Amino acid sequence: MALFLAVLTFLVIVVVFAAALLLGGGQAREEVIRKRLEAIEKVQKRGSVSADMELLRDELLSDVPWMHRLLMTWSGAHRLRVFLSQAGLKMKPAKLILLTAVLALGTFVLALLFRMGIVLALVLGLAGGFVPTAVVAFLRSRRLKLFEAHFPEAIDLLGRALRAGHAFTTGMEMVGKELPEPVAGEFRTVFEEQNFGLPLRDAMLNLAERVPLIDVRFFVTALLVQKETGGNLAEVLDNLAKVVRERFRIQGEVRIRTAQGRLTAVILISLPPLMVLLLRVLNPTYINLLFTDPWGPYFLGIAAVLQVIGSILLWKIVQIEV
Repeated sequence: MALFLAVLTFLVIVVVFAAALLLGGGQAREEVIRKRLEAIEKVQKRGSVSADMELLRDELLSDVPWMHRLLMTWSGAHRLRVFLSQAGLKMKPAKLILLTAVLALGTFVLALLFRMGIVLALVLGLAGGFVPTAVVAFLRSRRLKLFEAHFPEAIDLLGRALRAGHAFTTGMEMVGKELPEPVAGEFRTVFEEQNFGLPLRDAMLNLAERVPLIDVRFFVTALLVQKETGGNLAEVLDNLAKVVRERFRIQGEVRIRTAQGRLTAVILISLPPLMVLLLRVLNPTYINLLFTDPWGPYFLGIAAVLQVIGSILLWKIVQIEV
């Protein structure tokens, strides 16, 4: 009976998830409108948008109405939406939350079906629920690295456009057309925001929020200061491009010098689970005690938690910011 209930629960979860995915598909036109309204919302939070603009703010966190109303009461919904946007995903926050819940509960039920114990099932369920967030974080990190690699080219192109007599906004349009993604997409968004009536200052601040890199903050700060004080903007952009390239070069040298430390961290992180698998193959009677003894799952759960904490600490040590 317990096995039947567990399987039934798992099937219900899968059906609910499939239905939510079917309901959650959006059109490209809705995505364009969403981005424009989101830009207005960011400006409103800074207190520099009119009451007429405030009426346009209608950002959907989910295509399911009751879930949208529920997420509107959660303060972290906006941060989650920004997190997905930085990863370049068009997924709504509700879909990520639903995917996390389905994987967590599904992994928990499957672990119970294989009689792994309640503690180990909880640990595996938490690990399964963490997978979607980890994937989004990986995509976000990769996208920001691509942006950082092509960002000096964008600054150089803006400087050349200004020397050729073009306006700064025209230079941003050229960047949006000629450079690869994600640099082109972000500058195209800035151009479209100011083209539809948003002040350039607010459009640049939105860029700094969408792309949380120190080089972008330097860029936005330099533009805002130059706008207030005046000066040769092309020369400012050239100097900024040199600073960004020099910082990128130093960061590469730091990664080379810390390669041994990162390799050591990877070995130490992967050693415990590899040893468990190796012992299961070479000497199963020795390691099976952790799975058959009543206290075994508890010790495995504690070991998994300590492994995660140690992995985070090791990775923080070898990651040096420049």
